[in-house]
Amino acid sequence: MAKQRNALPFEPKGSGKVSKLASGAPRQEAIPSYVANRMARRVAVFAGLPSIAGMGVFVGSYFVVTRGIVDIAPVLTLTGSGMFFLLGLVGLSIGVLTASWDPKPGSLLGFENFKPNVQRMKESIRAQKQQQKELKS
Repeated sequence: MAKQRNALPFEPKGSGKVSKLASGAPRQEAIPSYVANRMARRVAVFAGLPSIAGMGVFVGSYFVVTRGIVDIAPVLTLTGSGMFFLLGLVGLSIGVLTASWDPKPGSLLGFENFKPNVQRMKESIRAQKQQQKELKS
């Protein structure tokens, strides 16, 4: 018979499932697994593609300069790649904030989910601050 092991601290406890707190009270997991998977796919696209383009600027610039096709100033290479990396950083937030929380996937770009997700984030931050105040007093 297989021996069951205790879960490691960093292992997920099952997204979307009700779990028990130390006090025995049930609680809802923060982000369901289907939403987390959607967010991961969107982040891979919205942040991954600009990051790859940022690295491509270095490779393309090196290729063009070493072949003697065009003399490109290093500041142009750095600026171009920096802009793509900055776009990738913005893509992280967009990827997370445009994911649909409904069981059915949303639209391709998901911009209709942006405003409700920002509202959810604000409410979550507000609730955490309130909870910290209650714990301190």
